[in-house]
Amino acid sequence: MTTIDSVTASRRAREVLDEVETAVVGKRDALTLVLAGILAGGHVLLEDFPGLGKTLAARSFAQTLGLEFRRAQFTPDLLPADLTGSFIYDQSKGEFEFRPGPLFTGLLLADEINRTPPKTQAALLEAMQERQVTIEGRTFELEPPFHVLATANPIEYEGTYPLPEAQLDRFLLRVGFGYPDADEEWEVLRRRLERRQEEQTLRQVTTPEELRDIQAAVEAVTVDPDIGRYCVALAGATRSHQHTLVGSSPRGGLALMLVARGYAVIAGRDFVVPEDVKAVAVPALAHRITIRPELWMTEISGRTVVETVLNQVPAPTARERV
Repeated sequence: MTTIDSVTASRRAREVLDEVETAVVGKRDALTLVLAGILAGGHVLLEDFPGLGKTLAARSFAQTLGLEFRRAQFTPDLLPADLTGSFIYDQSKGEFEFRPGPLFTGLLLADEINRTPPKTQAALLEAMQERQVTIEGRTFELEPPFHVLATANPIEYEGTYPLPEAQLDRFLLRVGFGYPDADEEWEVLRRRLERRQEEQTLRQVTTPEELRDIQAAVEAVTVDPDIGRYCVALAGATRSHQHTLVGSSPRGGLALMLVARGYAVIAGRDFVVPEDVKAVAVPALAHRITIRPELWMTEISGRTVVETVLNQVPAPTARERV
């Protein structure tokens, strides 16, 4: 049983966002989505152009959540053992000793995940799904909390390996930060002048133990059957949409429900309303949709499909809570 109620969990979550926002300027909505994904116990893919704060956001979340942080720079020559670790022969003991890789951490930044070949991508994504790695017949558990924030450059960049659909499906959310407006960009420059150094150190808001308690509080959030069926209907509607070759899997509907609970806690509620589902629908579903090949050169995308089904699928009426 959790030792933190929903009110405390909500307050701590907002404190985390406030602290992260001292480093990442003007991205409150995107940061809220990332935190909702973490509170839901999942992993998040940050896909956008270079220089928009993806790496900074990952490091900032690790500092504020009190998680051990490691960064793995994905390159074309990165091997699976470079992530998982391997057995090294210890001459003094005359035996092989396991040396854990960067996967053994609280929050892993998988930087530019689409710059490494599929074999190494698969090693990471297996660990994400199973929360364990198997090396030479031995299984090693990844202690919770374990979260991956992966960054990816747009797939049209040269030298990248696009993530297959089955691997994209393992990410609870795909979030983009987008370019800041002129005032936000100046604020980034102003804070750098004021700091007089490149590095930023944020205040630790929670501990790993408290984060697990907050995640347990999220698990206790109420989801009415009507809301659950709304998630199912949205995911199902992407499969029958005229622009899709492959729609969202059932895991997409599950992701909608799980992330909506985290979003509700951040908003200060212990129950999910339709607006929570709508707020997370695009990042939870768009990357699970494959557009028909003849539409690849058009403006149609997974995002536009999700936006369409949000307008077409009737939302349940929110019920008042006391």
